[in-house]
Amino acid sequence: MQKITIEKILKKKNKTPIVCLTAYSKAIAQIADRYCDIILVGDSLGMVLYGMKTTRKIKIETMIPHAKTVKDFARKSLVVFDMPYKTYTNKFIAYKNARKIIKLTKCDAVKLEGGKKMVGTIKHLTKKGIPVMGHIGLLPQTSTNFKVKGKNFIQKKQILEDAIAVSNSGVFAIIIECVVENLAKKITKNVSIPTIGIGASMHCDGQILVTDDMIGLSDFLPKFVKQYSNLKKVIEKCIKNYSEDVKLR
Repeated sequence: MQKITIEKILKKKNKTPIVCLTAYSKAIAQIADRYCDIILVGDSLGMVLYGMKTTRKIKIETMIPHAKTVKDFARKSLVVFDMPYKTYTNKFIAYKNARKIIKLTKCDAVKLEGGKKMVGTIKHLTKKGIPVMGHIGLLPQTSTNFKVKGKNFIQKKQILEDAIAVSNSGVFAIIIECVVENLAKKITKNVSIPTIGIGASMHCDGQILVTDDMIGLSDFLPKFVKQYSNLKKVIEKCIKNYSEDVKLR
């Protein structure tokens, strides 16, 4: 099983669709690793595993054990650590935290949300040898309006400029979240690195979803998610049957 490297991800641009999912545990990491190019240890684990209302409350210290487990059991995929809210408020804090993350988890890269404002931080991290994945469009850590972005000219211009600025700052790929189809297509054509869509159309170079959304374990399902199963019902049926067996001795 050949390890996926950043160089291999870069070569997939305009050639082979890039498959990405989230993972926070041994079981999901092992399965996802068979089919994915990139596994993201997302800050979404705060909502998925700990019942938090947003991604903003999750801490690095909570994420590190999950990331270490995923990295230990994902032998092929590129493993990316999603840096939590307020852990990269300036380039020095970002480097301190990213260095700690890479040292303790051995993850292959970190992910940061933000456009032009993040360029200095991204350049600082990559100069120090820490690979970075970008994230533009809808930014869950800071957004107050969780609606599709890029519907008007001003938003389109801003997000396109963000994409170009971030792509030129040294990231190896950009997640584009929840933007209109024609904007995702334009960004993908205008940047030299792969784009990974989440609710951003088929025109991106790859796709990512929160695994728990896709398999039917989440309480809230974004409109753009295709649900491939309803594991909640499957698990409930198993536990119900077990409960009945116990009661019947």
